Amino acid sequence: MADRNDVISVLMTDHREVEEMFVELEGMKGAIGERPKLLAEKVVIELVRHSVAEEEHLYPAVRRHVPGGDKTADHELAEHAEAERTMKDLEKLEPGDAEFWPTLERLMSEIRHHIREEEDDLFPRLREACTQEDLEELGAKIERAKKTAPTRPHPAAPDTPPGNKLLAPGTGLVDRIRDALTGRGRP
Repeated sequence: MADRNDVISVLMTDHREVEEMFVELEGMKGAIGERPKLLAEKVVIELVRHSVAEEEHLYPAVRRHVPGGDKTADHELAEHAEAERTMKDLEKLEPGDAEFWPTLERLMSEIRHHIREEEDDLFPRLREACTQEDLEELGAKIERAKKTAPTRPHPAAPDTPPGNKLLAPGTGLVDRIRDALTGRGRP
């Protein structure tokens, strides 16, 4: 099992990939056209998949293993809900709309804050509370969950088990079909 990525490395890799997209979008600030819209869609797809996987597996593990885990998980879920509402707002906008760039900047700020909290506080506490085997098993669960997770924000969907685990795969399938039919998320 030592050759598999643990949950912290899996999630930090996601964080770096999203940050790279944010930097690219910041370089396009104010631009209109297809490229910023496609990249913003890609960011939303990755953030939704990442968030759903965390909600299904990371936060329940935090509740079980980390001292004060209930409070921490509740805080993280509240931040996810806020970002998901922002993503839903962004989904309706085009780069030429007056609110597109301010909404995108708000999303980037929310996500960067969330990432800092996870990496500076939550991840070290989780590493201390869990065995390496537990972290690797959790990493594998996160990777599997991302493959079937929704790709669009669903602010009204449940964000805690069992509801999220039951509904996410079906919602994910519907989202991927919609994406395929509309071309959303393609380069």
